[in-house]
Amino acid sequence: MGRIDVNRAGETELMRLPGIGPALAARIVTDRERAGAYDSPQSLLRVPGIGPKTLARIQAYLSFPDTAGGDSLNGF
Repeated sequence: MGRIDVNRAGETELMRLPGIGPALAARIVTDRERAGAYDSPQSLLRVPGIGPKTLARIQAYLSFPDTAGGDSLNGF
């Protein structure tokens, strides 16, 4: 699995992350739209349902590139 840019990915892409289902993917997108981009993996902890264990499981698959250009899927 490649890395996913959580600041650009849609719900379907986010569901490729281990342990992220439709409801949690929707919460990630909703939180990002409401509170702004994620600048680090730890910023995902503000999403209800993502705690330290979930973050540890998905962290290796996350990408936080610059917002200029690029595809949300890196390496898929």
